[in-house]
Amino acid sequence: MEKQALTEHLRDLRNSLIRSLIAVAIGFGLSYYFIEDIGAWFVRPLFEVLPKGSSLIFTSYQEAFFFI
Repeated sequence: MEKQALTEHLRDLRNSLIRSLIAVAIGFGLSYYFIEDIGAWFVRPLFEVLPKGSSLIFTSYQEAFFFI
């Protein structure tokens, strides 16, 4: 470990934060692109146990966002 000035530490912190935000943005973009596949993957076990011909019923508006 070598000693660094405060400005060097801040520069490293800024670079780390920028890289983290870019990684989060890329992850968000990829997950948004595959949202239908991800939603189907999460709901598939529920549909497998439902009786034939039945569907999901949401009793409030926000519930549908949990089963996209």
